[in-house]
Amino acid sequence: MKYLLIMHMNPKIWDALTEEERNAVMQGHEPFIAEIRESGEMISTEALGDPSTSAVVRVIDGAPVVTDGPFLETKEYLAGYYLVDCETRERALELAAMIPDAAVPGMGIEVRPVMFSAGMEM
Repeated sequence: MKYLLIMHMNPKIWDALTEEERNAVMQGHEPFIAEIRESGEMISTEALGDPSTSAVVRVIDGAPVVTDGPFLETKEYLAGYYLVDCETRERALELAAMIPDAAVPGMGIEVRPVMFSAGMEM
């Protein structure tokens, strides 16, 4: 079964870390990626740009309206994800716990099963 391991970013928490702690988190992704590639569980991973670079598109009265930024009332935002293919939910939870961001107090990894997928075959 496919699972999305969703990394949320809380800038307040991230900014409170030392540069050394931030670097450890970022560099910790490399061995995690190597391990899930080796196990055959990795499908893909993406890191997303800061919300300040995003846009929101809404169709109003049949015409697209584009505005800057996500304008979400939240302190956290989607920072990236891993798409994995695991035998069990328990394994997906184990993998999520291996992502360095999960060890940062106040942050965590959301694990969500993929219910539908379309596009390029992996």
